[in-house]
Amino acid sequence: MSTLKIKKGDTVKVIAGKDNGKEGKVLSVLGKKGKVLVEGINMVTKHAKPSQANPNGGIIQKEAPIDLSNVMYVHKGKATRIGFKFEGDKKVRYAKSTGEVID
Repeated sequence: MSTLKIKKGDTVKVIAGKDNGKEGKVLSVLGKKGKVLVEGINMVTKHAKPSQANPNGGIIQKEAPIDLSNVMYVHKGKATRIGFKFEGDKKVRYAKSTGEVID
């Protein structure tokens, strides 16, 4: 599989779905499934049975994965596409809107 353009810790903007227009930080990337977990996005209600970790159980809100195609990287406050290029012998990501290297 090719290298993913979104990484853990990136700020992304949702471009499709019920949370369209919201921004959040990527908590984790599920590469094989092509999904990302974004902080505060795609919140679902989960009914938890009582356990040692959660003695009361109850209803908890948690993030559910969202498809990679529904998020865009945010660079300097604007959503942009990401490309790859080589700087010397190192492969780096860059913002296509500005041409600046991200990492």
